[in-house]
Amino acid sequence: MDRLTGERLVDDMTDAERARAQRVEQILPAVRANAERADADAEFPVEHIALLREAGLLGLVVPEEFGGLGGGLRDLAAATFALGTACPSTALAYFFHNTSASRGLLPLEAIEVGLFDDADVPQVRAFAQKVLTRMAGGTWLANFASEAVKSASANIAISTTARPATRDGVPGWRLDGEKSFGCATGVADTYLVTARLDGTTTADGLALFLVPRQSDGVASRPAWDGFGMRGSANHGITLTDVWVPADEALTVPGAFVKMLQCSRGSFVGNQLAITAVYVGCAQGVYDDTLQRLTAKTFADTGRPIAESPMHQVIIGDMTENLETAYLWLRRQLLLETSEPPLAPKGDVYRQWRLAKGSICEAAFAVAVGAFKANGTSGATLHGTMGRALRDLAMGLVMTFPPERGRLEAASMLTTDRANALFAPVAPAGTR
Repeated sequence: MDRLTGERLVDDMTDAERARAQRVEQILPAVRANAERADADAEFPVEHIALLREAGLLGLVVPEEFGGLGGGLRDLAAATFALGTACPSTALAYFFHNTSASRGLLPLEAIEVGLFDDADVPQVRAFAQKVLTRMAGGTWLANFASEAVKSASANIAISTTARPATRDGVPGWRLDGEKSFGCATGVADTYLVTARLDGTTTADGLALFLVPRQSDGVASRPAWDGFGMRGSANHGITLTDVWVPADEALTVPGAFVKMLQCSRGSFVGNQLAITAVYVGCAQGVYDDTLQRLTAKTFADTGRPIAESPMHQVIIGDMTENLETAYLWLRRQLLLETSEPPLAPKGDVYRQWRLAKGSICEAAFAVAVGAFKANGTSGATLHGTMGRALRDLAMGLVMTFPPERGRLEAASMLTTDRANALFAPVAPAGTR
């Protein structure tokens, strides 16, 4: 039985997981063929939308009862890893689509454990099921939470506001704000927007809205001239007096906080799959470098360049860094998927704060090794090595620098207090 790309990360797949991973494997050649163009043009390859949709992969982590493939976090990590070996930009955008599933899965779990009052359950359930059935039906959701505004007390600050509004007798909401980060801008069918209810000052006022891409008042921000991940359509959106009907929103006070209480550890339950993108990219450039160095020979000896002492040291360093990334990622995946749980949620979360940056730091070190080993002939802006060096550098800032994770982990250990995930922040001049 041929080994699937995703099995390089998740090496103990069940038969069901392997069947889902086979769907990813089938589209890798086409995704890989478009990677160079995606990076050079800084545009998401529109062909990949149909590839993912027709393979059923937009519903990868949606339960079968809602029409999805029934996969879990292991499936998602294996998928983003495999796509990362082919086109990291596509893998990143695909990851963010799948984070939307948590906005359906976690509210349903919160209902199951009794966190919602009976009066609120119908609205919460209806919204959660709407998210999941649309994903399973082939709707691409772009998950927009992050903003340019920063908060000293939280990882993500939300200043986008929602105020009650009626249009043609239909109750709803008006959204205003700017989302600076979120893949698939102008690509996704629907934007899943996190906003704070006007007049609220705590996380209990955070709410979710389903906004069709072509809604009046929705606009893409200027094209993003990124250093790496250039084909991820990562430039963000602006929302100006955008109307959303009430049944396309989850505005139950405290719903967002209750939802997060059901997460196993990393953020809203699936964030570790973003680091799988970077490990996949690192594996790709590692494989490419070894192939080049073993195929190319010295003119005087005829021996492979890979056998020179300098290259042996570099290859050894690359191997160590790649294995380090795998160890961190596999450990976190085990902590977040094992049944029964191996550790309390607080410990899992602290481990994730350490793992997140450390994985990306080790993956980037693999690309630096490839840069050194390939020499000037391989030091092109594009090509596998050039793309990987730039894409993996982005992991150091997109997931946040490893220094921050170490600082937060130390803070949790010494003060027994974790940073909040989200905070509502009023725009400057309104405080």
